[in-house]
Amino acid sequence: MTSYIVVESNVLDAAKLAQYSQLAAPTVAKFGGKFIAKGASQSLYGKQLYANKAVIEFGSEQQAMDWYNSEEYQALIELRNQAMDSQFQLVSAPSQY
Repeated sequence: MTSYIVVESNVLDAAKLAQYSQLAAPTVAKFGGKFIAKGASQSLYGKQLYANKAVIEFGSEQQAMDWYNSEEYQALIELRNQAMDSQFQLVSAPSQY
């Protein structure tokens, strides 16, 4: 079942964010993930707490969890937290709507 990690963020340090992004992207690919949307977002309803969103697609919930919990990605958490205030959410798509 396809799963998505939705990242909401506000930039704290643009230089560190660029470094984090460069290091994080290969870890996503290693676990079969791909970015399907990334950038500034706009609220259609309700208060928007984060200015940016990214959606990362994985082939399964297990792949998404394996990526997030991997040693490679966990080693980047401190840099991530210096680069941006963020929230990560896992969403799994039903096999049929």
